[in-house]
Parts: sequence; structure tokens; C-alpha cells
Amino acid sequence: MTLQINDIAPDFSLPDQDNNLVHLADLKGKTVVLYFYPRDNTPGCTKEACGFRDRYAAFQTENIVILGISGDDAKAHGKFIKKFDLPFPLLSDIDHQVAIAYESYGMKKFMGKEYMGILRNTFVINPEGKIQKIYLSVKPEPHPEQVLKDLLSS
Repeated sequence: MTLQINDIAPDFSLPDQDNNLVHLADLKGKTVVLYFYPRDNTPGCTKEACGFRDRYAAFQTENIVILGISGDDAKAHGKFIKKFDLPFPLLSDIDHQVAIAYESYGMKKFMGKEYMGILRNTFVINPEGKIQKIYLSVKPEPHPEQVLKDLLSS
């Protein structure tokens, strides 16, 4: 089954960098930018996270919640947040169940090798809990600006 615009966003509960559970259902009434990224402290993931960080005030002004999800554990997330002064939660999807629910876990290629991993996708979830926009296989550097631009124009 392929997720589509206006589908109910798959609900989840995942631990953040402080091991506090974040429940998507608790965020109803807010717009949520849910971005999946492969790994903390890698060049592309750092560019993407810092792009969201640098625009965070603009997202907050619009009452938009930013959540990053990867397979890294809470400790790795905590270090990544501290190192780059990230102002939003990073969630640990160690068993990839949320990434699978969001069709953001699959076959990847790197230097001729194929492996399973988290795909760089983003989902905007509207205040009613429905998927408002889907970005697939995003380029990390320009992506946060595009998301903000799209949300401000909608």
C-alpha cells in the first residue's frame, strides 16, 4: 500500500534523544514535518538537520513541529543535537518499524553495494493528522528551505 496525500498518517510512539516518548497522536492540531534521514553525523544528514535548524524560528512562528527520525539510538541523537545545536527532537526508530510504516525503509546503493536502510523522505502532516505533502528521495541541502517555502505558500 502506497501512502498518498490525505491519507491518515500512521501513528507512532518513539523515544527522543532524552528517552521521552513522542506520540504523533499528541501533536494533533499542529502541522508536523516528519523527516527521515539515514544517520547522525554524516555529511548529508548534517546539512539537512542544520537546514531545519537555521529555519527553525520561521517554522515555529507558523506553529510547525519538526521531528527527525533515524535508526540511531537516543545517545547518538543527543550527541548530534549537542554538536550542531539542533532545537528540535530526533526520534530513535531502531527497529525501523516507523520508517517501514512510512515507506521510508528500503534498498539503497552506496559505492556499488546494496543494503537496506532509511530513505531520505519527508512527510508533512496537517493538524487533522492527514498527510498533506510527501517529499521522496530529497536532496539534503535545499530540502528544508523548500519545505518551509511550500508550507508558507499553502
